[in-house]
Amino acid sequence: MLLLLSLSLLLLTSGDAHRLELSSFREAPAFRNGRGCTPTTASSPAIHIAMTLDATYLRGSLAGVLSVLQHASCPESIHFHFLATSPRRLRAAVLAAFPSLPFAVHRFDPALVRGKISSSVRRALDQPLNYARIYLADLLPRSVRRVIYLDSDLVVVDDVAKLWATDLGQHVLGAPEYCHANFTSYFTDRFWSDPNYPRIFSNRRRSPCYFNTGVMVMDLGKWRQGGYTRKLEEWMEVQKKEARIYELGSLPPFLLVFAGSVAGIEHRWNQHGLGGDNVEGLCRDLHPGPVSLLHWSGKGKPWLRLDAGRPCPLDALWTPYDLLRRRGRELLADG
Repeated sequence: MLLLLSLSLLLLTSGDAHRLELSSFREAPAFRNGRGCTPTTASSPAIHIAMTLDATYLRGSLAGVLSVLQHASCPESIHFHFLATSPRRLRAAVLAAFPSLPFAVHRFDPALVRGKISSSVRRALDQPLNYARIYLADLLPRSVRRVIYLDSDLVVVDDVAKLWATDLGQHVLGAPEYCHANFTSYFTDRFWSDPNYPRIFSNRRRSPCYFNTGVMVMDLGKWRQGGYTRKLEEWMEVQKKEARIYELGSLPPFLLVFAGSVAGIEHRWNQHGLGGDNVEGLCRDLHPGPVSLLHWSGKGKPWLRLDAGRPCPLDALWTPYDLLRRRGRELLADG
């Protein structure tokens, strides 16, 4: 019998008191390893997956976790790492929805990006937690040397072990690349007209291509050794202090540091853009080809469309993973 979980979600702050909205989620089924799964050891390590966690995207995060577990051949061998600015409240939420899930919640301090974030085309892209992926190598234990990063607006419909098995070679990260996209559009005219900024791409192994940072396989050992957190921060500082060189939140610094030096992953592992663009969020169709992961990047999120009674056709593919039972409107003080 499915249990109900009453969760308090942070909405706003008024004086010293927080107002909370109550939402109820189902407890997810317990998923067990299939035949052929081996216990996690040094020679057969767990699959590590990192996601951000906040009140606004909690519903999406829980759906993403459920989708990973439901399609995994060895779900008990998956360890989740959640990055959150309010770990205690959100840890209780995850634990109640997934009582047997191996996971940890790591506190992300917004002060890490204070003074480094500039406004972008969509307010959600300006939130400090959107930049937490830059600090994974610092926030996760040093024993974690490899991780899959997943956004909170996606569902996995294939065995994530296949993604984990990506051969990164000498690369620091892997992601599906989209070389047909207009790469120049991700930076401003001010960037391209500068005599020095574009030279960053001149020594890459191949021509730079756009990749979406919502799905990445990352070698944290190489990341730490190469000091890549600082390299991304340096471009954020250029944007903030020298010239406005991009418009899209945390994505362009990744492109500046890694584009042209990424281990390519099949496009099936990021069918992105299902949330439309960053302004209107209109309905979109799937890209041609097989699908292992559906990603509602863009303004339109499936749970918001469903609540508004205006879902897009593909939002029906997200619905089976939605753990929400009901939504209350009661406001309480957070003691």
